[in-house]
Amino acid sequence: MAKDSLSHKPSADPIIARHLIDLSRQAQQKNIVLFSDFLNLNELNIFHRQSSELYSGFELYGGYELSERQMIAFLPDALCYAWKFPISCLKISPVSRKFAEKISHRDVLGSLMNLGIERSRLGDILVGEAESYVFCQENIAEYLRENLTRIRNTTVCAEPASPQEIHIAPRLEMAGGIITSNRLDSVIACLCKISRSQASQWIRGGKVFIGNKETLQVTYECRPGDLISVRSVGRFRFLECQGETKKGRLKIQYERYL
Repeated sequence: MAKDSLSHKPSADPIIARHLIDLSRQAQQKNIVLFSDFLNLNELNIFHRQSSELYSGFELYGGYELSERQMIAFLPDALCYAWKFPISCLKISPVSRKFAEKISHRDVLGSLMNLGIERSRLGDILVGEAESYVFCQENIAEYLRENLTRIRNTTVCAEPASPQEIHIAPRLEMAGGIITSNRLDSVIACLCKISRSQASQWIRGGKVFIGNKETLQVTYECRPGDLISVRSVGRFRFLECQGETKKGRLKIQYERYL
């Protein structure tokens, strides 16, 4: 299987867009599957804005269902061979649990970056009480296994893992609120404890994503199960409306990812 990767610094939207469109063009012309690097929410949004200009089909995946950082596979129309995303999952464990420190997402990422790994080659990092899981490009997995031996003052080992083996359940907080309608601006105001006008500014400013897609529509009607990300604030899942108050407002339930 032929593969390629996108290497760039997210310094200018047009540059990112041109790289992605060019990968799509090459995939279609060469009749091979080409892959981007892992893209963050902003880069994914740039991609979605340019999707009408693509030459090929595409799929997105980050290694597991709720991944935030995702890779794009550009698929030619005449594809005639099996393929898979070149993504590996590594489980990072302390060699001695007795002397292990409590480590954070920042600690794991810092240790990986200290090995000279670019952020674009790494997907999501899931941190649990003891183990952590790192999604990465397949071609750097062995290097990480051999060289990631310490995080802060804790000696660790890295070993291959299947996403099905991940034993880190998302930490969720159930909450409820009162909204005037299930319009996005009203929901964001409730989730983030801000005014509706501030929520509208955030939405129009490209700060809010439904799934992994930016939405600029303040009038979007939230539906049960919508995964809502607010840049620099957090992630939420809109669950349901649970009836009305005496004043005709809606009671809602949602989950906040901790």
